[in-house]
Amino acid sequence: MSIVDTLTSALPAGRVVTEAEDRKAHAHDYWALEAIRDRGPEPSPPPPCVVYPESTAEVATVLEIADEQRVPVVPYGLGSGVCGGVRPGTAAIVLDTRRMAALLEVNGEALTARVQAGLNGAECERLLDERGFTLGHFPQSIALSTVGGWVSTRASGQLSTRYGNIEDMVLALEVVLPGGHVMRTFPAPRAATGPDLRQLFLGAEGTLGVVTEVALKLAPKAAWHQGFAATLASWDDGIRISREILQAGWRPAVLRLYDEVEAQRNFGTWVQAPAPLLLVMGEGTEAMAPALEIELEAARSACRARGAKLLGDEPLVHWLGRRNHVPSWDQLLAGGLVVDTIEVAATWDRVKPLHAAVTAAISAVPGIIQASGHTSHGYTTGVNIYFTFVGSATAPDDQERLYRAAWAAAMEASLAAGATIAHHHGIGRVRREYLARELGDRGLAVLKAVKAALDPNGIMNPGVLL
Repeated sequence: MSIVDTLTSALPAGRVVTEAEDRKAHAHDYWALEAIRDRGPEPSPPPPCVVYPESTAEVATVLEIADEQRVPVVPYGLGSGVCGGVRPGTAAIVLDTRRMAALLEVNGEALTARVQAGLNGAECERLLDERGFTLGHFPQSIALSTVGGWVSTRASGQLSTRYGNIEDMVLALEVVLPGGHVMRTFPAPRAATGPDLRQLFLGAEGTLGVVTEVALKLAPKAAWHQGFAATLASWDDGIRISREILQAGWRPAVLRLYDEVEAQRNFGTWVQAPAPLLLVMGEGTEAMAPALEIELEAARSACRARGAKLLGDEPLVHWLGRRNHVPSWDQLLAGGLVVDTIEVAATWDRVKPLHAAVTAAISAVPGIIQASGHTSHGYTTGVNIYFTFVGSATAPDDQERLYRAAWAAAMEASLAAGATIAHHHGIGRVRREYLARELGDRGLAVLKAVKAALDPNGIMNPGVLL
């Protein structure tokens, strides 16, 4: 009996779907390279079926059967990943979690919530907002991604400098392992009970199991928001100001530095001459307002000390209204533009050479029109840089060559500059060949050993990460 027939017999009606439209929609995620391939003669083939479980028990049934039959399984949230984490081909089944989308519990005393992993990010935040809370996790893909997807890719939100990244918010996990075994970690504020097993699945990209439930730490709903923008004499000044703010102990919700190219492209109304631009915003409860005002004044003082020009809050309001609006890959490719973003991170002492090296390396690729960068997630020890490249090519083959060359240039330059190759989008397939360079031979061997121990038959999302 085929895997499709076996699953259909074992699960309630309607769970296993073989319609062509569903299968095609799950052939890949939102990786730009897949959009290029879809325009060519050989787009990614669809999987034999899509399974929509509605409970942890049904997920366990799927993984038990798949493991017995040695059939690969690709977990799928809403498909907004941009690194090639979903590419089942004709051999793997896709397990779509979107029907497991309930807010199960909110504990206002403990400031925690328990949600199913298929819950849409924007819907999760809406439900929490109604109850007077926030998760504080606002990735650009919030309306197109799931809580389980955030966990699996080790995601960051646009207000991470204030609220932390997803690993700072996850209190506990429920995960179904290959063979159908269910594991639950204990929801304690902190524990010293051996290695933190949550960390195995944060960033595992579906290669070790399927995250089915997440316990999260909450914050009170923010009612106070204020901020400003400033233009700077140089990128280096912006880096120094950002470092000074964070190392002084301040944690503004938004601290974003755009280089001259990106400042002109995104804030041209306020930046007539080439100059970097810094956005700063404080956020919190009304009770926190006095402290947040002091925080903002400290940021303004840091800007003034380096001769920055304060612009008020109009550029910030503009960014808040437009931050999640971007053209689709199809629109850009149809216009002959090959575009992508690459997020890396480094310690403060390496940020200046990193920006210079990566933009220069990408710019040297034939066909590249522009390479630029901005920071968006800051720490006392360093910051990420979000690089964007724009290239020109019309034929799909030429677009793929340009895309691969730009990524290779960025990865090589980042490694040479001492940066991590991924800050929050994960590895997928686009960074896979560079992972060993960062982890080292022994680190990669440890990762492979974990994979072999939890997934000895290699059914979980093969081809991703490793």
